Amino acid sequence: MRKPIFTGSGVALITPFNSDLTVNYDKLEELLEFHIANGTDAIIACGTTGEAATLSEEEHAEVIRFVAEKVNKRCTVIAGTGSNDTMTAVKLSKAAEEAGVDAILSVTPYYNKTSQAGLIKHFTTIADKVNLPMILYNVPSRTGCNIQPETYVELCKHPNIVAAKEASGDISQVARIRSLCGDDLDIYSGNDDQTVPFMSLGALGVISVFANICPQEMHDICQLCLENNFLDAQRMHFHYLELMNIMFCDVNPIPVKTAMNLFGFEAGECRLPLVPMSVSGYHNLKDCLSKYDLIDKYSQYGK
Repeated sequence: MRKPIFTGSGVALITPFNSDLTVNYDKLEELLEFHIANGTDAIIACGTTGEAATLSEEEHAEVIRFVAEKVNKRCTVIAGTGSNDTMTAVKLSKAAEEAGVDAILSVTPYYNKTSQAGLIKHFTTIADKVNLPMILYNVPSRTGCNIQPETYVELCKHPNIVAAKEASGDISQVARIRSLCGDDLDIYSGNDDQTVPFMSLGALGVISVFANICPQEMHDICQLCLENNFLDAQRMHFHYLELMNIMFCDVNPIPVKTAMNLFGFEAGECRLPLVPMSVSGYHNLKDCLSKYDLIDKYSQYGK
């Protein structure tokens, strides 16, 4: 049986910026060590939460190289290398392979979108050019393009296309994908609040925004599911649900970077067109973090 890329909690890692909005590599290294020490099973660099859309190709490749080098096989490293231009996605994927990552994450084409036949051609073209396992990333709310279950059936015939990050929000679609593809396609939840129900249908874990601030907690929820202890996983899920949801009270990654700045991680601001939270949103977020005692928990990072 094929070994999965990872099981458990994969963090959709933020990209920390300096005050001039250049990449803060010192803070990035600190974050990598934080996640390795706190149970994160996989690190996903340069995804949506990592603001890949506003990184130059050079920055994109350098962040991936840096993450792979610093992690040095201590946990799984997955590089976000998707683009709405197939050839750009190929170029980024080749750079990620040269950097030594374990897998790539490739989002559906956005803005120009495509047909289901176009999705098959797009993803297989990328998969043909690298010798890495690929996770397909389906997030219709951002791309306007949904990978249909029947399209997954065709895509997972390619030996390099082995998994999907499903952020469609449609649990019925996930059930159908599992029914049609079985063990030929591993599934990861793309939404924190759907991790437990997805894993009850056979998903292997999550690619998580919430894990940026609660890595051990997200790992533990996934581990309980992997052990078929869904009762305790459900209890943890319900306990942290408010905190998971408030990470999406504004456009991701604005809330999670704001939270990390409140903890003292010095994540920096987001690049335009993303702007700081409203005053009311900021205070609602801060109140929620205080409710879970996280500001005190992480106060050491502000010293």
